[in-house]
Amino acid sequence: MLELVDLHAAYGNIRALHGVSLQVRTGEAVAVIGSNGAGKSTMLRTISGLMRARSGTITYDGIDVTHASTDRIVSLGISHCPEGRRIFGRLSVQDNLVLGGVRRPAKDVMADIRRIGELFPRLAERLDQPGGTLSGGEQQMLAVARALMAKPRLLILDEPSLGLAPMLVEHIFQVIEQLKAEGLTILLVEQNVHHALDLADRAYIMESGRISHEGSAADLRHDPRVESAYLGFRA
Repeated sequence: MLELVDLHAAYGNIRALHGVSLQVRTGEAVAVIGSNGAGKSTMLRTISGLMRARSGTITYDGIDVTHASTDRIVSLGISHCPEGRRIFGRLSVQDNLVLGGVRRPAKDVMADIRRIGELFPRLAERLDQPGGTLSGGEQQMLAVARALMAKPRLLILDEPSLGLAPMLVEHIFQVIEQLKAEGLTILLVEQNVHHALDLADRAYIMESGRISHEGSAADLRHDPRVESAYLGFRA
């Protein structure tokens, strides 16, 4: 479904991605793990058109989207839930959700808001509440839910557990697991390596803007280098 080939990106003169190549197959969950500053969020922003690649290609479902606009990328079926939630704090929960589905028929959007209420009951109880008054965990639920309102075929998640209490992390990952079971393709950047590898079919490790390791999630979980660097075990 998604393929990156030799992708390079930069912030001005500061190079952030150095020839990243990656694949996501239809129906699978792929995790990208690595330390802060490794280039993970930059890669996701480049996929979704928020940054422009310096060189290399991004292909989605056989279509070259390397230089496509963000709205074109969304219309093709890619939805990006960014790090830091980025909800509209002054708008109600319902209005945030409606904006997520702005390219879709209104009747379908309202039906999906009811579906969101099944995934995230707390949001269903707070539809008229301003997004900015929600707890951090509820705001993260809203960010994921808003991304789902675009009815994506590929959901990109950037650090969905960041800053959340353990109980809320469990709930977020239960929802992601349910979405995967329903056939949604997922590309996940996540600091909680245990959860990421539990969810993923395959995983990539990114270091200094490059992919350093890749393989099945099970194999990487038992790789001594991964255990030492990311799982807290001694090599």
